[in-house]
Amino acid sequence: MTKRGFTFIEILSVLAILCILIAILYPSLINIQEERELENTARDVLTTLHQAKFHAVKTKLNHRVIFVNEKGIWVFFIEKEDNPDEWNEISGFLRKAITSKFNVNVNLPDQNVVFSALGLISNFSSGQNNVTLQSPKLRVYNKADQRTINVFAGGSVRYFKSWSEK
Repeated sequence: MTKRGFTFIEILSVLAILCILIAILYPSLINIQEERELENTARDVLTTLHQAKFHAVKTKLNHRVIFVNEKGIWVFFIEKEDNPDEWNEISGFLRKAITSKFNVNVNLPDQNVVFSALGLISNFSSGQNNVTLQSPKLRVYNKADQRTINVFAGGSVRYFKSWSEK
């Protein structure tokens, strides 16, 4: 009995099938990666807001999450009010950046959310109460391309997905 290997044609056929599968699946894989990155960024904002509220109640000091646009990149971090109108960044919390590939709309009074010692939002405005992240890439593929984080006067925070208007 002779040992028989694969012929060149068989190898090329398998490679052609693999290339076709990769070409078909590649856009879906890229979309999944983009969607996860958008989700993770929105959850970072949400988590930071929850942490600020928790620390405000725990320490009985006002805390705020402030959003700053530094050369086209949105950065957010937590500060506490040690004395009236004296805000200091909390040590141990890193500043977090939102990648520039997302469109960011910070619709908050003075671009921050202030949590009182009771966990309420002390600078609440019904017309300015959200941060929206939008992915142009997901919009092209007709996926839920927008994540909005809403804050409410009582200190609760809500997050939801949506499609941006075309």
